Amino acid sequence: MPSSSSSCSSSRCGSHLVVKHHVVRCSSASSSGHSSQGARLKPARRAARGVGKTLAGIRRHRHHPLLQQLNAEAVHFDDLFSERDACGVGFIASMKGERNHDVVDKAILGLGCMEHRGACSADNDSGDGAGVMTEIPWKLLASEMAGVEEGKCGVGMIFLPQDEGEAKTCRDFITRLAVERGFEVVGWRDVPVDSSVVGAMAKETEPVVAQIVVKQDLPTYEELDRELYILRKKIEQEVFEMYGPEDECYICSFSGKTVVYKGMLRSAVVQNYFLDLQNELFETAFCIYHRRFSTNTVPKWPLAQPMRFLGHNGEINTLQGNLNIMNSREKLLNHPLWEGHEEDLLPICKGKGASDSANLDRVAELLTKTEFDVEPTMMLLVPEAYENHPDLDTKYPEVKAFYKYFEGLQEGWDGPALLVFSDGDKVGARLDRNGLRPARFWQTEDDYIFVASEVGVLGDVFESAAKVVRKGRLGPGQMLSVDMRKGTFSTNIDIAKMAAAQKPYAEWAKNIKEIEGFAFKGECQLSAADALEMQIAFGYGIEDSQLIIEAMATDGNEATFCMGDTIALPVLSGRPHLLYDYFKQRFAQVTNPPIDPLREGIVMSLAVRLGKRGNLLKPEADSVVQANLSSPVLIEDELEEVMNTDFLQAKKFSTFFKAGSDMSKTIEKICKEAEEAVRAGCQCVVLSDKPEVGGFKDGKLSAEDPAIPILLIAGAVNHHLIDQGLRTEASIVCETAQAFSTHHFACLVGYGVSAVCPYLALETCRQWRMSPKTESLIKKGRVSNISIEDCQFNYRFAINKGLKKILSKMGFSLLSSYQGAQIFDIYGLAKDVVDTSFVGSVSRIGGMTMDDLARETMSFWNQAFPELPSKLPFFGFITSRPTGEYHAANPEMSKLLHKAVGLGGKNPAIENFRVYQEHMEKAPITTLRDMLEIKSDRDAIPIDEVEPASKIVERFCTGGMSLGAISRETHEVIAIAMNRIGGKSNSGEGGEDPIRWVPVDDVNEDGVSDSFDYLKGLQNGDIATSAVKQVASGRFGVTPHFLANANQLEIKIAQGAKPGEGGQLPGKKVSPYIASLRRSKPGVPLISPPPHHDIYSIEDLAQLIYDLHQVNENAKVSVKLVAQAGIGTIASGVAKANADVIQISGHDGGTGASPVSSIKHCGGPLELGLAETHISLTENQLRDRVILRADGGLRCGRDVMMSALLGADEYGFGTLAMIATGCIMARICHTNNCPVGVASQREDLRKKFPGTPSDLVNFFLFIAEEVREEMAAMGYRTMDELIGRGDLLKQRDVPLEKTQNFDASFLTQYAGSSSMVSSERISQATHSNGPQLEDTIIADKDFQNAVETEGTFDITTDIINVDRAFGGRIGGHVAYRYGDNGFAGSININLNGSAGQSFGCFLVGGINVKLVGEGNDYVCKGMAGGEVSIMPPADLQAEATSSVVIGNTALYGATGGRLFASGRAGERFSVRNSMADAVIEGVGDHCCEYMTGGCVVVLGPVGRNVGAGMTGGLGYFYDEDESFCSKLNTEIVIAQRVKSSAGEQQLKGLISDHFEKTKSKKAKMLLDNWSNELPKFWQIVPPSELGTPEAANEDIETEVMVEQNA
Repeated sequence: MPSSSSSCSSSRCGSHLVVKHHVVRCSSASSSGHSSQGARLKPARRAARGVGKTLAGIRRHRHHPLLQQLNAEAVHFDDLFSERDACGVGFIASMKGERNHDVVDKAILGLGCMEHRGACSADNDSGDGAGVMTEIPWKLLASEMAGVEEGKCGVGMIFLPQDEGEAKTCRDFITRLAVERGFEVVGWRDVPVDSSVVGAMAKETEPVVAQIVVKQDLPTYEELDRELYILRKKIEQEVFEMYGPEDECYICSFSGKTVVYKGMLRSAVVQNYFLDLQNELFETAFCIYHRRFSTNTVPKWPLAQPMRFLGHNGEINTLQGNLNIMNSREKLLNHPLWEGHEEDLLPICKGKGASDSANLDRVAELLTKTEFDVEPTMMLLVPEAYENHPDLDTKYPEVKAFYKYFEGLQEGWDGPALLVFSDGDKVGARLDRNGLRPARFWQTEDDYIFVASEVGVLGDVFESAAKVVRKGRLGPGQMLSVDMRKGTFSTNIDIAKMAAAQKPYAEWAKNIKEIEGFAFKGECQLSAADALEMQIAFGYGIEDSQLIIEAMATDGNEATFCMGDTIALPVLSGRPHLLYDYFKQRFAQVTNPPIDPLREGIVMSLAVRLGKRGNLLKPEADSVVQANLSSPVLIEDELEEVMNTDFLQAKKFSTFFKAGSDMSKTIEKICKEAEEAVRAGCQCVVLSDKPEVGGFKDGKLSAEDPAIPILLIAGAVNHHLIDQGLRTEASIVCETAQAFSTHHFACLVGYGVSAVCPYLALETCRQWRMSPKTESLIKKGRVSNISIEDCQFNYRFAINKGLKKILSKMGFSLLSSYQGAQIFDIYGLAKDVVDTSFVGSVSRIGGMTMDDLARETMSFWNQAFPELPSKLPFFGFITSRPTGEYHAANPEMSKLLHKAVGLGGKNPAIENFRVYQEHMEKAPITTLRDMLEIKSDRDAIPIDEVEPASKIVERFCTGGMSLGAISRETHEVIAIAMNRIGGKSNSGEGGEDPIRWVPVDDVNEDGVSDSFDYLKGLQNGDIATSAVKQVASGRFGVTPHFLANANQLEIKIAQGAKPGEGGQLPGKKVSPYIASLRRSKPGVPLISPPPHHDIYSIEDLAQLIYDLHQVNENAKVSVKLVAQAGIGTIASGVAKANADVIQISGHDGGTGASPVSSIKHCGGPLELGLAETHISLTENQLRDRVILRADGGLRCGRDVMMSALLGADEYGFGTLAMIATGCIMARICHTNNCPVGVASQREDLRKKFPGTPSDLVNFFLFIAEEVREEMAAMGYRTMDELIGRGDLLKQRDVPLEKTQNFDASFLTQYAGSSSMVSSERISQATHSNGPQLEDTIIADKDFQNAVETEGTFDITTDIINVDRAFGGRIGGHVAYRYGDNGFAGSININLNGSAGQSFGCFLVGGINVKLVGEGNDYVCKGMAGGEVSIMPPADLQAEATSSVVIGNTALYGATGGRLFASGRAGERFSVRNSMADAVIEGVGDHCCEYMTGGCVVVLGPVGRNVGAGMTGGLGYFYDEDESFCSKLNTEIVIAQRVKSSAGEQQLKGLISDHFEKTKSKKAKMLLDNWSNELPKFWQIVPPSELGTPEAANEDIETEVMVEQNA
């Protein structure tokens, strides 16, 4: 049996570094807390080094059937989501091209010091991957092999099969193919390795590592490399035919310049494993290094990095769309260089078995082999956000034409990415458009360039300071490049100018026609009756009209609703649904971040092109002749312009079919017609369900000719053109009545449509505006008096806004990348439908066939004929009424439950609970678990033999409902009840009042306490603390004191009601009490963005888990995820990231406020997510590391049993917990008008709150007894015996009204047993970070005395980058005793070196930390008090004020304290800062984003989007070059000069303190010239601060700066 606490990263996953006083590891320690084994190594350079099948019978021919099959269809998402990763990367390069072995040693050291950015498999020893790319070590090879000659030879680094016979076979055919290509085989070489350092799991698949050296005398290096590239591709084709997509024989590199050494290794053993890397003859001028964190827990040797061209830290969100387009364009790619070899190059990309990094590498490699320079290659593949870019406009505007041109040829590979790359001559790095990965660089006086994900990886910040002439960072979309042949180092501006000057892109871009400037229709186009007929026939309901279309037309926003989605999945419903409803939007969680469309929309674009894409390999003037749309939402006149654009040769295709005929035959016919048209020159296929296009009489619908669901036919045409290799030859546009919500547009675009003209939705806007009812509402002042054109404008604006939100959920910036990416999961469509229209999408439960869909279409159509109803039907898919769709959470159920539990402290009654049970049993089928029944392999037993209810209720939890969304009374009653039964309540986002952490002892006989006089039914000993305290990505009440008082800490990655989005609390619910807990302003709306500020990827989540374990080492850390396909892979990564608990939520969770489309169309069913997670964790031997918690609409004991059988250890109740304490399901939470005070902050309504703690206790005891009864009937005595027994479930034999093709087999699998039973997992110790530098400080008796007596303690010591989250443990230690600012003593810590991530996190008052050196990302995260000062070493040669001294996202979620940093910071400085003060000398983009308090002073240059979402606090910005005006986001804040004496005093005081703490030269210059420099400062002020003395204007009217680019 494993140790009591199994960590995801054991002590063996890293090396030791000894730095003077302490030992730190290059990886998190094992949870047992023991240090790793082995000798301690010396610091500096050497610190991280550490002491099938056969060809028989296989036909060889040019056109492999398997290869043709691979290219013939879209990529399957199932083949992609099992390969996700994130990493640490870097490189070292000599500008002069000087080769030496020291480069290798330093790179290995840097690799070792980023071990914490990687991960290991379940054995804690097999690394997810690590490796290096270097120049070929010619001197070493020549010493072993005659005939080696640089310039004429190429070297292949090859993983051969373990089997000797198969390995020989591979050597033979590789030799043969090399000879056939004209190469002389100089020889084979077995690469010397030490397999003893390989972990057990990696050893199972460890290949034979060999090198082949081939030779051919060609005129240039480039020709040699192209010949080697063709040879490698031919070898890959042969391997594919032998082994299929599994890389049994894999070529790491085959080049005349570079070689890759990599494997499933930990950083510390790379040099131990590859003995070549220890050889002094191994010399190189550069070295790229990479450490991988794979969320696939059985990584593969070939997927280790670097790849052949690049090393990638991040995630390509757009991968599926990128691959679909690349597969489609393959047959059209050509270039004179490849003449006669076009087939040899295929496939360019690889779906199954290849990661996003591997596929991007393949495309980049092809381009660079085809005469593209490396820098333009990376620019066109990973473009920067070139619109709304002030620096680009002023410094290098010519590059805009470059990006605009290539948008028409190559869709962006979008997502968080730091890419390091080399072709052997140049080495460089590129950052994604959002700047979502850290990238620091420095240059030394001996012309070496260093790039790394972190600073300090060489541990030489002091030794090298005098040699460093430049220190910086890559910003969003930026690049740097070292040309070792020319001896130059170029940064972004120079690179961009060079690329833009290579071709006349500005002239070429003139071939792009802008379709814009057309007006909306000024009058209705249909009679009211004709419009109604079309609406009914096409499936519109009254809710669709009023809550979706009319709401958007009114004010340009989607309607807000609440309390989740508890109707049946469409496939389970008896009512007809539009096809879109079977699709759920995918969303980003863990492996990549969502984007914030509200505050960071500057990086987003909805622009889309119409027309063919030219030959990517040979861009010319006529390669991009296209039409450009600023939005995919077309109005009628814009579509007409498209039809009249000559070069598009657009053609319309009718999408109607004959009632009673085979709809699939009509689909085949339309696809064939579209193909023929494209082959004839049509560049725009327009699919139309307009009656006129169908040729119907008088332009009216025909009762006998329904329209094919537009999504179905659009997807079919899209995939048909992909199959035919024609997809890049034409765009698809839909003219349809069947698109009216944001989800509809997203589905159409996601399955390949470029633009949509929603003619009936636009007509519905017009009809609504001109209706007598609307005119009456306008006269009464209840609706704004807008024009008919304005209501259409509002509608399109809302759709565009909603599309950005949907894109942002998955981390997409560009609609052009989202197009065809198929970012959806399908729930309820059969294989024939998916194979026709949605190839590659995941549909796990079967469902509606083509015939079923035809019948469903007719059920809508027939409602309009022969007699037209007088109004639209009510479907009840959003609101709950008796005549509509059944909602599982409904008022009737609430009443029954209230009666059963004795709401208000009355006596509970089991007979009333039986009535509630009966109601649940007779309810219509709504969830997947309703389609399952329990079987047993045992005889029934007496219930007395079953474990007691008191044990079962300890497994119960409540959902994360924030104080603010619900009332104080509800929140505290739930917490008290859960503490009584030994379960766990959840604070939700919003903090918690410390008074709740103390048990009450003054309860009178009436059950009332003076401390909680507004609550009833209390008992002495009750405590209102939430056992689980939620950290919703940082802020809103998250302080060290809050964290230190938690039993468990939950990281909310996503919430079931609206995954991929943040929370929102309307201003009217932000009472003074709520504002005080959240460190915000009363009455100001609070928006919590999705968790992208500190969770960019899996290793960032691992860092946050590390931070929380640091501040409270006893609290288990939970990670909340939401079900979707691929969740098992993600959860496996979370387990490896050292989480203690994983919670899986379903899509039907409640919420206080959310847009309707978010509630309805995102996230998957709990059952599928839970089953996949349990299976994945079990199969990968990770199940015992974590507690698995289910949270998704649980309502009864049967739901608990189902969740247990599917693998859950604990069970969460959200909505039902609220109902048990008084909620009546009024569904008006978002209005602050809850009639029973459950979800309101209004004092008058809160007084009506009826609940007591005993109500919820009674409910859970009833549930537990129901579970016991089920267990007794099954013959099982304990929950431990049941959990994970999916084989005890079977599909119910119940007919569904719409289909007989439902398949629940995915839910009835048995994953196998694990070594622990559930109760042992629950009781195991909290995972540990291992020994820490702070532990030695806390153990110091002088420190302990200072804390005890509130005295003074001083210490000086060293710190290096693997000392992460420094300050968190000390902060938590002090906070637990004294609170955030109650410590009257003084702890002064002086540090020297490079601090690891999250330096200074969670500090409290009285702790002062001085760092001479530099910091990485997340400096002062969550600090509540104290002071941090950071300055570079005194002898730093580079100018300190222009050097980067700290990384991204500093002061994230700070609630107090002060930071002074002499130097610049990265992106998102002071994001979500609530109360801290700071001085910095330059920042990147998004400074002061979401700030609610404190003061920030910036003494140098700033990036874009300053002050976005800033609702409190002040900012002062020194505008030396007068560029600040264009970089401010003026949506909320204004800018003014410093006019008040209080403002001047505040600014000067902070700058003076900055000089005193850091000796900043910039600060001294400003202070010495104060009267001249003060006028150069801007003060940014949100509305809440306008009346403060600092912001007041004492002399003249406020000078408001509103200049900003549109």
